Amino acid sequence: MKRVKEVIVVEGRYDKNTVAGAVDATIIETSGFRIFSNKEKIALLRKLAGKCGLIILTDSDKSGFFIRGRLRGMLDGANIKHAYIPDVSGKERRKQESSREGKLGVEAMSSEVIITALMRAGATFETTAVNQCGNLITKADLFASGLSGGANSSKKRRALNKHLQLPERLTANGLLDVLNILYTRDEFFEIFQARSIQK
Repeated sequence: MKRVKEVIVVEGRYDKNTVAGAVDATIIETSGFRIFSNKEKIALLRKLAGKCGLIILTDSDKSGFFIRGRLRGMLDGANIKHAYIPDVSGKERRKQESSREGKLGVEAMSSEVIITALMRAGATFETTAVNQCGNLITKADLFASGLSGGANSSKKRRALNKHLQLPERLTANGLLDVLNILYTRDEFFEIFQARSIQK
């Protein structure tokens, strides 16, 4: 599976599942229009855009283009690329009725279509999963640091997220993806060992 350097921004979890089946990448959901009132997530997207760039991949309907346009304005000046899926008429399998415009969304696209859209957008395909700064932070590192799998792990995760100005409710997996973009493994341990995180 090809690894994409940029963070891919999609509308919802079904889109995320489809893209994750096509490429290895960090994928962030907008949760539809809710992204516009989520200042933490917008701030996170700015950080990620500055570190490795974003690729916005939304549906080809009116809502998808509205989300794309608003994000472009809110993240003005950020390193953003735009990937577009083709207009295909139809209905997603999980839905009882087709969308208002009768177009298939990202979730219904094949892996080949997703990869083609990303290539046309200028995605950076990498041959290795190691970031440019060094070794990756692992799930075992999060566990050893008490950020996952323990009784107080969610509390420690929230404290770390607050300290790093990340969205409060990032899951352990989401946090791992973000940390690996923003920090090296050594930097992570230095940050975590700061007294403010241990409290």
